[in-house]
Amino acid sequence: MRTIIAATALMMAAAFAEAASLGTAIITQDRVALRASPRDSAKQQAQLWQGEMVEIRSERLDYLQVYDYGRERGGFVRANQVRRLTLAAEEAPELLAIIRFVRDTPGSEALGIGLVAAFIQAAPVEVINGDAGSEALDALGTLADRMARRASGAANTNKSAEAALSAHLDVAARYGVKFANYERDGRMRLCYEGDAFRRVLAMRSTPEQRARAVLGLTRAECVNPGLRVTERYQADELRAEVLDRVDAAALPGYLKNRVLMRRASVWSAIAYQHTRKNLPSDAAANRALTELGGINKADLTDDDLAVYADAAMRASASRWAVLPAVAAKARATSIVTEAGEAGQTCVALVDAKRDIKNPLVRRCTYGIVWENSATLNREGNALALAVQQTDTWRELWIFRKSSSDGWTIGVLPPATMTPEVGYAEFAGWVPGGKEMLVAREASGDGKYKRNFELLRLDTLTPMRQAGDPTLLGAFQRWQDPAWKRQTLSLR
Repeated sequence: MRTIIAATALMMAAAFAEAASLGTAIITQDRVALRASPRDSAKQQAQLWQGEMVEIRSERLDYLQVYDYGRERGGFVRANQVRRLTLAAEEAPELLAIIRFVRDTPGSEALGIGLVAAFIQAAPVEVINGDAGSEALDALGTLADRMARRASGAANTNKSAEAALSAHLDVAARYGVKFANYERDGRMRLCYEGDAFRRVLAMRSTPEQRARAVLGLTRAECVNPGLRVTERYQADELRAEVLDRVDAAALPGYLKNRVLMRRASVWSAIAYQHTRKNLPSDAAANRALTELGGINKADLTDDDLAVYADAAMRASASRWAVLPAVAAKARATSIVTEAGEAGQTCVALVDAKRDIKNPLVRRCTYGIVWENSATLNREGNALALAVQQTDTWRELWIFRKSSSDGWTIGVLPPATMTPEVGYAEFAGWVPGGKEMLVAREASGDGKYKRNFELLRLDTLTPMRQAGDPTLLGAFQRWQDPAWKRQTLSLR
């Protein structure tokens, strides 16, 4: 264990190497003026930020004369704007106590990272490789992860806040904390690289520490969007393996829920990938539903409600992988699939008179066609089919017959927004062959919506809709029993 965090210690210790002999101070506030002389009226040489380290050279009045090796510039700072450090072993417990406070203080991430660096420099090797070291690295990962999320959500902040955040990221980088930058839907997302979290998993650590580590390492939004299909599959398999390295049963309720929600999301993606590779996908889809079913909704925090909805939508998108294929009835109107162009699946609607060579209607897709979802209404003039375009987005294809146009296919998306996470699914046929019931749930563009709709078959427009199916009489009378048993929309 003595070498587990050696690399981290070396990176962070480099920031102190020259300063330790004469005394060190850590800047505790933002926008601290480094002045040419110990006077408030003196010229400002530079602006220092929380978490930065400087060497102390002397004291004058209520100022400290310091030298900043990063900027290669000296000057004076007020003594009450810094915390003096000895970096001796005796100081390590005190530093750890301060880290415990700062780790839960939003906006103090840069200061916390600097304090962790000071702790690693001060603490003996046996302390670093023990419980205190695990706690410090857990704090480092938590602080870096929170800083990355702050930066990703900083689109609407003012210029002053943006400048502070940029400076904090620079401070973190000086201590060897690395971030990855990804573009998603026209927005840049910053993600912590995760070195501290990986080291927590390699050390003797508590279940809570391991849970925070695996959650930090498996964020869906931090999977490189530029990965190819095979690489994305490997990334999802790795995320699933990492999530299984924590004992969820040993966690507090709210933290257990977060691990289960993440597992449900990851396993639903794996089910989708298995289906694309023509591998058995029922086990992965079952795992996603099992993990989702283990969530105690009473232990969901306010912040977790959106995450729970996201996990449920992801699991729902791939839930048809759990159900066995159903053979089409002889001489009935049904769908048949065949390979199209490279990567495409073509869906043909056939009956007793029109086979796949001369179908009633045909459409091709690069998505997954869930043949076992096909359901024909009693009148025989409409058929619903689930088609999953991505691991998080499932559409509803509706085959309709009219006296003027014959059979046509309408595509009902989860929502009219940029495809992110969601599903649209058949919920029941209304007698008469003119209406159907649909459940839709989606999130994207910063919005979330779950709707139950009574839909016109000819135009695919909602006649009535509500966020609760009990408010719609048609849902009370005509909802499909199989849908009610299997859907996640009624969770």
